[in-house]
Amino acid sequence: QVQLVESGGGLVQAGGSLRLSCAASGRTFSSYAMGWFRQAPGKEREFVAAISRNGGSTTYADSVKDRFTISRDNAKNTVYLQMNSLKPEDTAVYFCAARVGLYTSSTYYTSGTDYAYWGQGTQVTVSS
Repeated sequence: QVQLVESGGGLVQAGGSLRLSCAASGRTFSSYAMGWFRQAPGKEREFVAAISRNGGSTTYADSVKDRFTISRDNAKNTVYLQMNSLKPEDTAVYFCAARVGLYTSSTYYTSGTDYAYWGQGTQVTVSS
């Protein structure tokens, strides 16, 4: 069982930056691949970024590539999402999620249906 708690959301102007954090409980954090997903009002949840168990592989949605960076600190049981050059269309509730990390490549971790554990979400609002 893994419990996830996100933090770091807020209101920011377009072009600004935010860093989201997701703290995980348990002693097996390094066994899990981690992902960030987001859901805007009236839209389906979408994949944002994923990272492999040891952080050696990362994957991003095209819409955030070169602007967002996912990272993790297994000693602190925490995964991060650094968001730069934010746009109004990035406004959404952001969720972190965990799944057993079977694969070395994070390209296998883009489907939300494969994640077993989810945080409660943190709101990110980007004003124009």
